[in-house]
Amino acid sequence: MHLSERPVGEFLAALGERTPTPASGAATALTGALAAALVELAGRFAGDEESVVRAKALWSRLAELADEDAAAYEAFMAERTDEARARIILVPEEIAACADEVAELAEHVRAQLRSSVVGDAEAAAELARAAARVARRLAELNR
Repeated sequence: MHLSERPVGEFLAALGERTPTPASGAATALTGALAAALVELAGRFAGDEESVVRAKALWSRLAELADEDAAAYEAFMAERTDEARARIILVPEEIAACADEVAELAEHVRAQLRSSVVGDAEAAAELARAAARVARRLAELNR
């Protein structure tokens, strides 16, 4: 079962287990996905269909990256090859890039809003920036 398909409580319990995965990479990717879903919401209130479509694509990709991060780390733990190490760097780098785009999109949508949904766009931007920062740090630690 994909991480994004697990009930929230089950995913949180899995994060807390003493196992190599899921861990911070998956949590970071799903944080970015949550931010993108908030951008989708805000985009709908702003009437910005282009942003809605892009936000949906980003949360979908970030959810995939949560699984890819877990798979990459498991492969690295089993193989310890240069190729496996490269993957545990590339996946968090892609998470960071997607999260950066979510943050930019959140700011774009936020500028169009004049309602209480502004808070959702602002929350999305903050969550996305945090996800990008953490993902970059994970890539750095995996070098």
